[in-house]
Amino acid sequence: MGQSLVKNYIHIVFSTKHREPLIYPPIEAELHAYLGGICNNLECTVIKVGGYTDHIHILCMLSKKIALMKLMEELKSHSSKWIKTKGSGYKNFFWQDGYGAFSVNPSEVDTVIAYIANQHVHHSKKTFQDEYRAFLKKYHVEYDERYVWD
Repeated sequence: MGQSLVKNYIHIVFSTKHREPLIYPPIEAELHAYLGGICNNLECTVIKVGGYTDHIHILCMLSKKIALMKLMEELKSHSSKWIKTKGSGYKNFFWQDGYGAFSVNPSEVDTVIAYIANQHVHHSKKTFQDEYRAFLKKYHVEYDERYVWD
């Protein structure tokens, strides 16, 4: 083939270190926009960014030019540095080491967009830990509970 054609929808999930509830308005919308900008700058077209007080969801197209691990490194390092400039309350802001990344069937993109958009309502009923375990189960990801939350 003379041309590389790629279309990989990726749903990324990661939390603040120790799931500290540090993401509140007005910084929340700014952080979401900042993360979306990082994705777009890396040619990982952002579709939706959202989350709750202790975690982030990103739906984007993974570029054919970058590895997922590099995208995650860029997202976390740059956004962590940026948020620390937003005031003394963020001087100890860190992201958890790990992340979840799940491929999304193109027919389910609208469902994922709605899911990300409704995080505040969703988390009035379900914790991040329960949500994340459900993702791992849905995608048949084997894990050791002792190491998921560090």
